Amino acid sequence: MNKLVILSCLVILQACAQKPWYGDLNHLGKFPNSLSEVSGIVTYTDNLAWVIEDNGNKEFIYGINLKAGLVKKLKVKNAENNDWEDLTTDKEGNLYIGDFGNNNNERKNLTIYKLPNPELEKGDKIPSKKITFSYPEQKNFPPKKRSMLFDSEAFFHWDNHLYIFTKDRSRPYLGKTFVYRIPDKEGDYKATLVGTLNLCENQDHCSVTGADISDDGKTVVLIGYGYLYLIKNFQVNMISESQFETIYLKHETQIESVCFLNNSTLLIADEQSKTKGRNLYNYVLK
Repeated sequence: MNKLVILSCLVILQACAQKPWYGDLNHLGKFPNSLSEVSGIVTYTDNLAWVIEDNGNKEFIYGINLKAGLVKKLKVKNAENNDWEDLTTDKEGNLYIGDFGNNNNERKNLTIYKLPNPELEKGDKIPSKKITFSYPEQKNFPPKKRSMLFDSEAFFHWDNHLYIFTKDRSRPYLGKTFVYRIPDKEGDYKATLVGTLNLCENQDHCSVTGADISDDGKTVVLIGYGYLYLIKNFQVNMISESQFETIYLKHETQIESVCFLNNSTLLIADEQSKTKGRNLYNYVLK
């Protein structure tokens, strides 16, 4: 990439993408019929993952093995599944559920549920605390079609904060992803806009549906339908200037979940859509 292209990216505060290269997903297993809409995934160990389902499903978190088999489920107390879209964890083992799906950009009850480590729970229920928030930049509910930038399906935890990546639903499509930050403590907050990404201008692939950060904090992954966006040497205060690799996964299904199994391996899940999806994969970063 020449200096002129890099300079242009910095000036307009947009992410600069390299030419896509091809990757392959390794199929691990198929989720049971009861888990047809997996929308978020996290791990604590290398042999068990936790998943959720999105809008219209019950308030449970599900423990699965790495063949996508159901091992355990826990009822989340004091919670409502308006549209659960992603999961993340912190260094203390807390689990966060992002109830911020907002397809029509009209919600005023955006919520993140904070749970203790589910792997330490002995019974079949788990308590939760509420973190609520709003986007200061959104003035109308819903906004006009060209300003429908306040849906979200992705977030991760880093350094006592939660970083939320919005999903662009604008018409005509702008390809914008806002990055917001809120504290990880129980309370009500106005989210802070910390950056903007422009992955590309293809709505089928560039709308962010999942995110995670590696344990060492050096690598961020964002995922869309069939594409993976990899940000190396991640710096929060320079998110808008991030350079990223674009990886075509050769699987253009409804992929909505991604997490690090370790610093070099990802777990990826897709939802059931007609005859496709409902699968668990891994992907090894090069």
